[in-house]
Amino acid sequence: MLIRNRGPARHCAAAQASGVWVLVEQQHGEPHDVSWELLGEGRRLADTLATPLTAVVAGAAEHGLEAAAGRAVAYGADLVRILEDGVLRHYRTAAYASALAGAARAHRPAVLLLGATPLGRDLAGAVATDLETGLTADCTQLAIDPESGCLASTRPTFGGSLLCTIETRARRPQMATVRPGVMPRPEPDASRQGSVIRERVDLAEHAIVSKVLAHLPEPREDGARLVDARIVVSGGRGLGRRENLALVRGLAQVLGGEMGVSRPLVQAGWAAHGRQIGQTGHTVRPSLYIAAGISGAVQHRVGMENAEIIVAINTDPDAPIFDIATYGIVADATSLLPALSDAFSRARPDPARAGEGRRYG
Repeated sequence: MLIRNRGPARHCAAAQASGVWVLVEQQHGEPHDVSWELLGEGRRLADTLATPLTAVVAGAAEHGLEAAAGRAVAYGADLVRILEDGVLRHYRTAAYASALAGAARAHRPAVLLLGATPLGRDLAGAVATDLETGLTADCTQLAIDPESGCLASTRPTFGGSLLCTIETRARRPQMATVRPGVMPRPEPDASRQGSVIRERVDLAEHAIVSKVLAHLPEPREDGARLVDARIVVSGGRGLGRRENLALVRGLAQVLGGEMGVSRPLVQAGWAAHGRQIGQTGHTVRPSLYIAAGISGAVQHRVGMENAEIIVAINTDPDAPIFDIATYGIVADATSLLPALSDAFSRARPDPARAGEGRRYG
């Protein structure tokens, strides 16, 4: 499905707007990894359009914005615009939206990309509203339409049952958010050279209605580190009973990986949302993804289909998960998972003889 935000006909390469921008999301001096993934994607889009790639870093002086700017150049940015102001010490929608929208209004980028994180989703909507432009959220693919030259943003829709490609033709910038883990993270090149410009940010604390009384770091839900995991073992409704989720957890522990689940298991209360993989959960790109008892609906597939190796275990030989699986096993996951855990446990080297055997994880 292709949807175009219609309006007065204007070509994407119009002289009034040019360049690809990527927001380097950071909070309290800690950049989010999705920023580097977006810079890799932004580099590809900018090269296609033969236009510069600009990274935008916003925050306060104590956040070490120069270090983030240097990393942005290493990840592909030609130019970094630093938006620095004490009002940006803590994230607040009004302050950050004013700063980013103001910079975009002044320099008129053709494309503006943000991570589909809680912060990015909140900020993107506010900026798009301020600039009166189109925003495509939670994209899984970005491209330049060869006919129109516009940004073609693809995202799941109708509950994940359909992929929809959207173009914004009448307004600039063309905005999109991309979930962490969807785009491959490029290798940084410390030898790259780029320019850094400090932008004047005209913000006044008294004009910002919301106030931050204290910053309390958010605890990591259920200890999950799915986005960073090299191995993920996930369970779905095919497990049959809540107790069988322990079989998924057991194999994940043996392999040194993380446990994930499909949405129905979260809805049933079997696992915390922090373990969910799919359109309304996490997106992962592990080296190995094992799907146990998961049918493979589009809603789940968009969260894991970019794994290097996918092993699917399902009793239904026609399950959609087999369409994208590297290896498919038609079997009862509740019987196969314990066997796999036992086999890998026996194959794992004795810790006292580290380095002599095979490693998993």
